[in-house]
Amino acid sequence: MNHPEASPVRVLVMTAVQAEKDAVVRGLGSTRHIDVALAGVGAAAAAANTMAALCSGSYDLVISAGIGGGFTGRAEVGSLVVANEIIAADLGAETPEGYCSVDELGFGSARVPAESGLSRRWTEALREAGLQVESGPILTVTTVTGTAETAARLAARVPGARSEAMEGYGVAIAAQLRGVPCLELRAISNAVGPRDKSAWRIQDALTVLEAASAILPEVLN
Repeated sequence: MNHPEASPVRVLVMTAVQAEKDAVVRGLGSTRHIDVALAGVGAAAAAANTMAALCSGSYDLVISAGIGGGFTGRAEVGSLVVANEIIAADLGAETPEGYCSVDELGFGSARVPAESGLSRRWTEALREAGLQVESGPILTVTTVTGTAETAARLAARVPGARSEAMEGYGVAIAAQLRGVPCLELRAISNAVGPRDKSAWRIQDALTVLEAASAILPEVLN
């Protein structure tokens, strides 16, 4: 992304909670020019905290990173997803004919494109490092999916959706308003659908998140 004679790329990574932040920081090690901050849980907190961080410094790239759910058959537990698009999947209205997105309502857009070149390069670098990774839309939801029916509706609503989490769209909107490109990375800790905590692999996902973060600096060079 930068040339040897150019100034280093300054990156802001936003995570929802401290455990995710710690994993990212461990992965980055002594890497400079990458700041990691807490977004809080949910898109509203993420947007506010990301904007505050962006207003306090100058950044060339913003990344929403953390663990999340994976759609069965599209992103398995223990794998990674790099977004090619960040989508607020439940930002809209219910109608007698079904769900109507904010785009269809004419009140803006629920979709923010990820920085395509970096998204592709990070995906390729993760794969070359032997990590299981997919690229595709990552959904931002206000309420985490807890039933097979909701999982099926979301998967049908956004064909190709790989993962869901709660902060990506908020981070992306703040970045978009500041004119800064955005990425989203999710390490899959559980399947999207019925909540079965016994099947969650949070620590495994945090370990994979750390490994993915270690690869980020070489992607930026």
